[in-house]
Amino acid sequence: MRALAGRFADMPAAREQRRLARRSRYEGAMSPDTAPPRMPWGLVILLGALTGMGPVAIDMYLPSLPAIGTDLGASASQTQATVSAFLAGMAVGQVFYGPASDRLGRKPPILIGVAIFVAASIACALAATPEMLIAARFAQALGACAGGVISRAVVRDRFNHTETARMLSLMMLIMGLAPILAPLLGGALLSLGGWRLNFWFMVAFGGALALAAGLRMRESRSAETTAHARTETPLGAYLALMREPRVIGYALAGALNGATIFTYVASSPDLLINTYGIPARSFGWVFGLNAAGMIGANQLNRYLLRRRTPDQVLARAGVIAVGLAILLAVAATTGFGERWSVLPLLFLLMSSYGFISGNTMAGALSVDPRRAGATSALMGCASFGTGALASWLAGALHDGTARPMAAVMLMTLLGSALALRLLALPKVSRAAS
Repeated sequence: MRALAGRFADMPAAREQRRLARRSRYEGAMSPDTAPPRMPWGLVILLGALTGMGPVAIDMYLPSLPAIGTDLGASASQTQATVSAFLAGMAVGQVFYGPASDRLGRKPPILIGVAIFVAASIACALAATPEMLIAARFAQALGACAGGVISRAVVRDRFNHTETARMLSLMMLIMGLAPILAPLLGGALLSLGGWRLNFWFMVAFGGALALAAGLRMRESRSAETTAHARTETPLGAYLALMREPRVIGYALAGALNGATIFTYVASSPDLLINTYGIPARSFGWVFGLNAAGMIGANQLNRYLLRRRTPDQVLARAGVIAVGLAILLAVAATTGFGERWSVLPLLFLLMSSYGFISGNTMAGALSVDPRRAGATSALMGCASFGTGALASWLAGALHDGTARPMAAVMLMTLLGSALALRLLALPKVSRAAS
């Protein structure tokens, strides 16, 4: 009885020890800072706007595609090629900006990228043939991708692993407005001055970003990154990163999860308008609702990161995303509920991206901070390349239903969850989750 009483007496102490151990693990993830730094809102807005160059250029002109085809005498495949060319440019361009930002600094490549974006936007506005527009869109993407690559590297320069994830989630609040507002603004500009006015707006947008970056952006590259970049070629940096299993795991997990977004973007016009009979004038609102879900999830992710590490959030979010994808596949295959089951599940599935994107990016950037630019580029290239492939596959399997889209999403999310479990997440984080 005395031993039993002693055991009960020790229980509060044991609970306190477990609580302190959990707190120690979390604070270890927060090191070297013992408290979250003050949020630099000016930097958040600037980096979010720079990252938003790509989404704005993609989403703003979507309502103008039929008008572009009519005005330029382009076929449906040629107008679609203007989207594909942009995605290809976003994937290719990032390969060069990442190592360049490690070697030259963060600011010069940003200004070069914005300058290319402005010049290519002028070429888009003046395009007289479909071929000219396709080429100009590719060049436009080569400039736009600089914003995302280098902005992520700047965040990693200034913050640790957990705070990087929180900052990236906050930047998504700025960048995430593009899928909501850009199609609506693009439609308004189309009615006011035709499809070319969309590209003149992009010229003004790029000029404002160049001015803001030139005046407000400070160099953040560390001395260690500078010294290391001088001893290594860009190819050597990428080869070194490819030998890091965790970098590959985070890259695959983020890219395969993000492929669901590209699949949805490519499939949603036909699915919503033709299959479910939603009026074309209402398409922007439904499209924007899912973007709002992603924004909300990103902000909830920021809240969770006050109590959890990014890896702990990823371990659970990956499983939940697979579960939602299975439910979507069942609903699409059986036709049960049609739009009333498919669309709510799509909303939840798109929202899950908010718990994956920033945390996988922060995880990859934390593996080798000396190569932050190259890591950011590798992540971005993988995301756009995988997204382009997934959206193409969904289009090739098109049968007028939600089944191809749901099948591609399930396949990519299963791959994302496996990459997290087998490569990215340390065993200690999985045990703690």
